[in-house]
Amino acid sequence: MVNSRQIDPIARLLQDHDRALVQLATLNKAAKAISEHGFSPESFRKVLSALEFIEEEVSVHNTREEEALFPVLERYVEGPTGLMREDHKTLKKEFTRLRRAVDTMEDNKRSKRAARELASVSRTMVQIFVNHIHKENYILFPLVQKFLTKDALREVARRMV
Repeated sequence: MVNSRQIDPIARLLQDHDRALVQLATLNKAAKAISEHGFSPESFRKVLSALEFIEEEVSVHNTREEEALFPVLERYVEGPTGLMREDHKTLKKEFTRLRRAVDTMEDNKRSKRAARELASVSRTMVQIFVNHIHKENYILFPLVQKFLTKDALREVARRMV
C-alpha cells in the first residue's frame, strides 16, 4: 500500500490499538482483583505496567494521529477528527484520574475504599478507551482508506516517523 520500506500507517495504528487492548484488559482484571481480594504486589505491578504503557505508548500514538493522520484526512473530511480529538482529551482526563487512584492505592494498600476507587476508575477508563478504539477501527480508519490516496498515505507515514 505504502512504500515497501514503510509500514502502512493505518496498519501501524491498528497494531497500536491491538497492543493497547491487551494492556486495558490486564488493567481491568488486575484492578478488579485488587478490589475483590485486596492489595497484592502481583496485581498492583500489572496495574503499574498498564499505566506505564498508557502513559508512554498511548501518548505517542495519539500524537501520531493528531499530527500525522488528522491533518491529512481533514483535507477530505473534518467531522470525525474533531470527535477523535475530543476523545483524546477525555482519555487524558481519565488517565489523570487513574494516576491519582493508583497513587492513593499505593499509599493506602489496606484501604478497601482505595481499592474500589481504583477498580471503578479503571473500569471507566477501559470503557471509554475501548469505545474510542472501536470508533477509530470501524469508522475513522475505513474513512481514511476510502478518501486518502496512496500519496496521502505516504505523507501520513512520513509524518509518523
